[in-house]
Amino acid sequence: MQSNQTTPESGDSCGARLRQAREQAGMSREQVSARLKMPVRVIDALESDDWAVIGAPVFVRGQLRSYARLMRIDLEADLVQAQVGPVAPPELVSHSHIPRYRHLLEQGTRRAVYIAITAVIAVPVWLATHPHLSNDPQVESLDVPASLSEASPPEPAAPPQRTPLIASMGTMRGAPAQRQSAPALSLAFEGESWVQVFAPDGSSLEKGLLDAGDRRTYDKGDVGRIVLGNTSAVKVLSAGEPVDLAPFSRANVARFTLSSDGSLAPVVD
Repeated sequence: MQSNQTTPESGDSCGARLRQAREQAGMSREQVSARLKMPVRVIDALESDDWAVIGAPVFVRGQLRSYARLMRIDLEADLVQAQVGPVAPPELVSHSHIPRYRHLLEQGTRRAVYIAITAVIAVPVWLATHPHLSNDPQVESLDVPASLSEASPPEPAAPPQRTPLIASMGTMRGAPAQRQSAPALSLAFEGESWVQVFAPDGSSLEKGLLDAGDRRTYDKGDVGRIVLGNTSAVKVLSAGEPVDLAPFSRANVARFTLSSDGSLAPVVD
């Protein structure tokens, strides 16, 4: 990444024009900082053209444009002359991709577990109810006293009533496949945005400039901290629910952490 500290070869620099417009408007750096929600040190760096302390060129370009809109001046020509333009995104390497063979193996393992659980439950039930499924009637002899047999002819004994035990052993369906839950964090890019993704141990997972239509998803424990530039072009979903980035944003840059339970929290400077 090239240095951002670049001064135009001729004419007033971007910082000089911003400082002059601020002074003509009668505003202090603190007032501009409050209006733009930028630290005073960032205002000083923009006015002195010391852009290297701010960060990536995409951050510098967005903050200069925000400052210029507040002062109602046009800096687009100066931005081109100062070479604060788009940068080519580096190649992103995904560390959360699951190979197809592994996905098939896990799916087959789950089905085998469901079949084993079904067999463990169904076989003992079938063995316990099998003796009661026989339809052969049981005939029991009735001893009639002699006095009763002499007095009147014996009445035919009614067969004992059996309460049939019906065990319905229909085909036991396998346990329904687990419904895939929404990822802990989902990023949908509707425009150009700079992204930095860090693992829970602080190591860098992804870093670069993404275009409209790109998408990233992360599960719990995959990431620890995320930095998003141009937040208005990024749609963030937490467990499938949209997230308002305003509490995490400053100068159109959002910084937040993803805890182990999937909740989001702002990064404390």
